[in-house]
Amino acid sequence: MHRLRTLTLLLGLVAAVPGLAWADQTDKALDGLFAELKATTDAGRGKALTRRIWEIWLEPRNAKAKALLAKGVEAMSEEDYDAALREFDKLVVLAPNFAEGWNRRATLRYLMDDLDGSVSDIERTLALEPRHFGALSGLGLIYMQLGKDEAALKAFRRALEIDPYLADVKAHIKKLEQELGGQAL
Repeated sequence: MHRLRTLTLLLGLVAAVPGLAWADQTDKALDGLFAELKATTDAGRGKALTRRIWEIWLEPRNAKAKALLAKGVEAMSEEDYDAALREFDKLVVLAPNFAEGWNRRATLRYLMDDLDGSVSDIERTLALEPRHFGALSGLGLIYMQLGKDEAALKAFRRALEIDPYLADVKAHIKKLEQELGGQAL
């Protein structure tokens, strides 16, 4: 159930993206968006900034990569994980510097219970976009599933440091801090 909710959230972010100009994690607008995200105290504005960052991240720099991403997301939403994996595998080969391609495959691998593969793809995502709060949140979920609560808490805190408006991450942090006796890491 938790995985389905996570997938629904991620797919909703994809569906909300209209046809944008080519972007990705190298878009220069991201620096300003992340600075404003960290500085704003308005939750509505914070959520809008988060959506805009996702919109940019979800735009590969070429049409073939965009088509592979769309096919993979569609297959994943239909729970045809084998088909989705084929599309995402092609995507990361075609566009190895497109962070969201790796992040989508990481999400899929998580859903397929390939946690090692998911962590590997998250590491690649973060190498390309260290501010990828979605990948950090995913890493936290994996560590929680593995019973590595301190590592999960660290990943969630890193995500929240980048985007202070992640309600699910806040809830995970609160739960983990209670379980760990409120200890600071």
